[in-house]
Amino acid sequence: MDTKIIEILDKNNKYCSHGDTVNYADPPKVFESCDGSFLFDEKGIRYLDWQMWYSAVNFGYKNERIANVLRKQIDTLPQLASQYLHKEKVELAEIICRYMEEKYGVKGRVHFNVGGAQAVEDSLKVVRNHTGKTHQFAFMGGYHGRTLGASAITSSYRYRRRFGNFADRAHFVPYPYCFRCPYDMKVETCDTYCHKEFEKLFDTEYQSFWDEKSKQCEFGAFYIEPMQGTGGYIIPPDGYMQKLQASLKKRNVLLVADEIQMGVYRTGKLWSWENFGIVPDIFVFGKAITNGLNPLSGIWAREELISPEKFPPGSTHSTFASNPLGTSVALEVLKMTQESDFEPHVRERGAYFLKRLHELKSRWKCVGDVSGLGLALRIELCQNDGFTASRALADRMFNEGLKGDVMINGIPHGLVLDIGGYEKNVITLAPSLMISEQEIDLGIQLFEALLTRCGAE
Repeated sequence: MDTKIIEILDKNNKYCSHGDTVNYADPPKVFESCDGSFLFDEKGIRYLDWQMWYSAVNFGYKNERIANVLRKQIDTLPQLASQYLHKEKVELAEIICRYMEEKYGVKGRVHFNVGGAQAVEDSLKVVRNHTGKTHQFAFMGGYHGRTLGASAITSSYRYRRRFGNFADRAHFVPYPYCFRCPYDMKVETCDTYCHKEFEKLFDTEYQSFWDEKSKQCEFGAFYIEPMQGTGGYIIPPDGYMQKLQASLKKRNVLLVADEIQMGVYRTGKLWSWENFGIVPDIFVFGKAITNGLNPLSGIWAREELISPEKFPPGSTHSTFASNPLGTSVALEVLKMTQESDFEPHVRERGAYFLKRLHELKSRWKCVGDVSGLGLALRIELCQNDGFTASRALADRMFNEGLKGDVMINGIPHGLVLDIGGYEKNVITLAPSLMISEQEIDLGIQLFEALLTRCGAE
């Protein structure tokens, strides 16, 4: 190992908190540069990135157009306290709000913050302020962040275990995960059985959620990822989300969509909820809105939830909310997607990638399921029965991909993978939306080489 890399790893072990990250690889991988769909290590070996910083870099590393906007903003107005205005903030909010008005006929406002979890916290305040309720529904397998409020609606207990009692912890509802149905049903014949089970929660007051006399629900909102992210890039069956929203509207429960990982055309639409025939009362965004260049997040909420009269100044605050660097870059990102027919491009490229994944599945017993929406795709790794989850294989694939020694046409390559899913056996794919068909083909080659190396059949 290079002396410089050894020194970096040694200092990391001595001086860096390991609480703010997870070093899945041992030792952690060190990268020195990036470009397009690739990361590069100290030897200049290129690693095709299939997860693009957890779907934050949708438009490719070092995207020149976006980087130029950031440079210009640094030279003009790089800093400004949020008590003042700058045009990029206002114009960015306008684009998002006008999109909602013109396409869905719904008026609303945008509220900015820095990280995704902080925006989730802001949405929780909007919900509580409007409904007076402190309890929320959320999905099993859902991930909304690791601040205290966001952890309360994130299903994994391990994120809460060491931090005491969470009195406002969400009630978690099974997500419609058809490949591994929690009710052991078949999607072809179940008639969205999972939704019927949710409806049973309101049958009588003795289910504890619903007061039939006052027509009041104890819960203020249902937090959803329309397509689950960390849970394994799971796509709900047709009609499920529409039925769910109808159930919520009947009980005056708000629908909040978390678009932090799946927003900004990851699924082929600007917002992933647009694929499922619903319009949320609030949605939360972040990550790719700036292509990962400068932290910015935010929420859009219906006018009646977030008007200045309902949600007055000072209801929440962050020093770096609506920072000029983030808003200028985000404004350029949305302009880019409006100038060309971006949606067909993502859908076409995603269809090609999914076709290649189905071919892959036909060749390997260990590939139990593949699916995708736009360029959010999944490979569920199993034992040779094609169903029993194989976390061990996923872990081996992850680590082998980071070695950077897979030879393709005599040139060493690496493959950057991310693992998700309820049993940590799903390779979740979030490549650059600008990825070429040649790069997709290269990725399939690399992935199959890793399967062979890891002893898969």
